[in-house]
Amino acid sequence: MLIREAHPDELAEVGEIRVAAYRADDFLSPDSTYAPRLRDLGADGLGQVLVAVDGAAGPILGTVMLQFWPDAGHVVRGPGEAEVRALAVRPAAQGAGVGRALLAAVIDRAARAGIRYLVLSTQPEMATAHRLYVAAGFGRLPDRDWSPEPGTDLLAYGKRLAADG
Repeated sequence: MLIREAHPDELAEVGEIRVAAYRADDFLSPDSTYAPRLRDLGADGLGQVLVAVDGAAGPILGTVMLQFWPDAGHVVRGPGEAEVRALAVRPAAQGAGVGRALLAAVIDRAARAGIRYLVLSTQPEMATAHRLYVAAGFGRLPDRDWSPEPGTDLLAYGKRLAADG
């Protein structure tokens, strides 16, 4: 498995992988208003979209996005913080360590970019993802939990990458 930045001509496929992964586990309803935004994340160039591929020329297995302040979402509070967004693994590739590898790669990228604190938002029902985040050293940030719209609650997690200084 190789993890690299997505090529511009792959972003449409990346968006479809995100939507398929979220729908496969019932985290995204067929009529969700979030699906178009999930598909388009990163198309504006405001962040790094990474993909895991099966070998140098193999299919895309999964994806994750790293977004820096001030372009990141609600849970990022200032310079020195960045957000992990849209971690998704193609349903057929789930359970093979793709998500773990993508998360490790995005943590490494953030650290190399000088990020001190990495945060993310997740749905309460995403128990498998929560276990993955905790295993990677993320902890709950209840003070950053938020609701993007009525009836949608998101939990925040964070990981310190470097000492403040």
